[in-house]
Amino acid sequence: MLENLDELEIKFGTDGLWVINIILAVIMFGVALGITITDFKRLFKNPKILLTGITSQFILLPLVTFIFIKLVNPMPSIALGMMMVAACPGGNISNFMTQMAKGNAALSVSLTAFATVVSLVMTPFNLQFYGNLYAPTAEILHRVELNPWTLIKLVSLILGVPLLLGMWVRQRKPLIADKLSKVLKPISLIIFMLFIVVAFYDNFDIFIKYIHYVLVLVIAHNILALATGYYAAKIMKLSKENQKTLSIETGIQNSGLGLLLIFSFFNGLGGMALLVAFWAIWDIFSGLALAAYWSKQKTY
Repeated sequence: MLENLDELEIKFGTDGLWVINIILAVIMFGVALGITITDFKRLFKNPKILLTGITSQFILLPLVTFIFIKLVNPMPSIALGMMMVAACPGGNISNFMTQMAKGNAALSVSLTAFATVVSLVMTPFNLQFYGNLYAPTAEILHRVELNPWTLIKLVSLILGVPLLLGMWVRQRKPLIADKLSKVLKPISLIIFMLFIVVAFYDNFDIFIKYIHYVLVLVIAHNILALATGYYAAKIMKLSKENQKTLSIETGIQNSGLGLLLIFSFFNGLGGMALLVAFWAIWDIFSGLALAAYWSKQKTY
């Protein structure tokens, strides 16, 4: 029965946690190698884009997710998994997708950097706020006794430290940064995807039993996320190029961070882990498909 999913634990192990910690840190470091102080200055010179991007990702998406959860009423662990996805910053592959979609690649890089900094506070806040606002998920949060400060420290360690270190290398050794970036980003992303596949394999029976239930929710949630970014930019009368960029930045979430937090604080809670793991694969597929479609459209 589906109700059992709230009681299941996805197997991962201590070794797995260390591996995903390292992979996420390396991915963030690789992204940061292409980020400079100029990228932050570029955003502050255009506060309208900055506010729209941050609002879309950290205010509108969690709110839209909460409303969606209230409407469809999924089981509690699935609902908390959706909240986790919405609370995370944008995925690092969004920069590549934006460039492929003929969006604003410079804006994408800048927003990724800024959103990473903002997420150190907003990711724990949104998870706690919306998780406690919905009674079924509030019960889970109460049961695990989630410590927000511990959560902030882990997010800072995995995202904040590699960001600062990568930017420092970029500032001091730009040629080395370029070479490292070309190698680290694709390799680390491939390793991460292989790691997700292994996680699916190790828990194959659970995934097969429940994937049909999670599949519809992940696809619908992802479409909502992509639409949230796109129409937020459209309402603010940003250019078509920037509409595509904000759609991808909002719709492609850092599912790797979400999985790390789930296995670190929620003991691999079945519904959460299943939903976020599937999202990690699905949003890459949907993002690439959308970027390929937009790449064939005229920019105006």
